[in-house]
Amino acid sequence: MNKKISIIGMPMDLGQTRRGVDMGPSAIRYAGIVNRLEALGYEIDDKGDIEIGQAERVQSEDTNLKNLKAVTEASEKLCTSIQKVIEEESFPLIFGGDHSIAIGTLAGVSKSYNNLGVIWYDAHGDLNTAETSPSGNIHGMPLAASLGIGHESLTTIGGYVGKVRPENIVIIGARSLDEGERILIKERGIKVYTMHEIDRMGMTKVMEETIKYLSGRTDGVHLSLDLDGLDPQDAPGVGTPVIGGISYRESHLAMEMLAEAGLITSAEFVEVNPILDEKNKTASVAVALMGSLFGEKLL
Repeated sequence: MNKKISIIGMPMDLGQTRRGVDMGPSAIRYAGIVNRLEALGYEIDDKGDIEIGQAERVQSEDTNLKNLKAVTEASEKLCTSIQKVIEEESFPLIFGGDHSIAIGTLAGVSKSYNNLGVIWYDAHGDLNTAETSPSGNIHGMPLAASLGIGHESLTTIGGYVGKVRPENIVIIGARSLDEGERILIKERGIKVYTMHEIDRMGMTKVMEETIKYLSGRTDGVHLSLDLDGLDPQDAPGVGTPVIGGISYRESHLAMEMLAEAGLITSAEFVEVNPILDEKNKTASVAVALMGSLFGEKLL
């Protein structure tokens, strides 16, 4: 894995309505991520935080999407920042913020790859559109937008449409899918390991299959890890917790196997909300998982 890591904070809380997730990047830094990665021999360049606009008091008349203009503008900024990091031959590591930040992340990362793969580690599919979303919250739409499905303002971030192909996506940990998302998954043939598969097969088999599947078809793999992919007992500080999730130890195993495979070329950790957390527990979990992803071992 690239020994140069550039950290970008994306304190976005406009993709949903619960406040506090904008403090996620600060919480992750406070939990000691820089020291942890430096101890593993990495050169860290913390680029600071992207400036995020204000929530819009007046919603757009032609869509039910909340804060569309502000999310779009912030996503363009993140896209540009990531492209600069990649030009510097550094590994992009992004801290959220709600999961809408992935729209900008994938726009910035994908331009450098012909066939980008994505591991979506999440309780949710994030495959909604304005037409299928029950809430209008954009944090439930980033994967759909990255596929080129949804509102034009979101699908065209970075000046192009289609950041990832459906056959290059693996969703891990899903246990809360809306009807429109289920239809899209089946129509597009997206590979999904729900909690049923994880329970039945075990995380070792799930990751072995994921690594084999993506290694054979991609030239880079982005990890998008939503902390609500973990069970709320292990990661309580998230905006949309869903019981019955991936355990802390299973998540470490997944990250350790990705480290051994040398598969990941960029990563983001999202939805850490300190206001909903217990003594910064969720941010500390995020930091520990990053340690495993970047090669930390007990012996």
